[in-house]
This record gives sequence, C-alpha cells and structure tokens, in this order.
Amino acid sequence: MSVQERLDLIEQIWDSLPEQLAANEIPDWHLVELKKRYEKAKANPGQGKPWREALDSLAKNRIDPARDQSN
Repeated sequence: MSVQERLDLIEQIWDSLPEQLAANEIPDWHLVELKKRYEKAKANPGQGKPWREALDSLAKNRIDPARDQSN
C-alpha cells in the first residue's frame, strides 16, 4: 500500500470509531489511572499546564521539515 492509501485507511478507521464510549466500554484500569492523575493534579495545583497551553507550546516549538536546513 502506498503512504496515501495507508493514510486513507487510517482515516476510515478513525471515522468509524464512536465519538463517545459507554461507561461499560471504558476499562477499569483507565478509570484507576484517571483517578490517580486527578488526585495528583489536585494535590499539586501549580504543577503542570492547561491542555491548550501545552498544545500551543508544542505547536510553537514544532520543527517544520520543509524549513529545516540541517538535513
């Protein structure tokens, strides 16, 4: 398969996934991990960044391969 064909297949698979899962479809270990992370965040409110801020930081620091002359 070409890269484009594989990307098209990934898109078809992604589009076939439901937007939300029923509660009984979420594995127990996910819920345990979410609770652990929530409690850690609550205990350390100054640690970490809001999701949007983290995404913006990643986008700002992203290397554009077309502009990267080091290769």
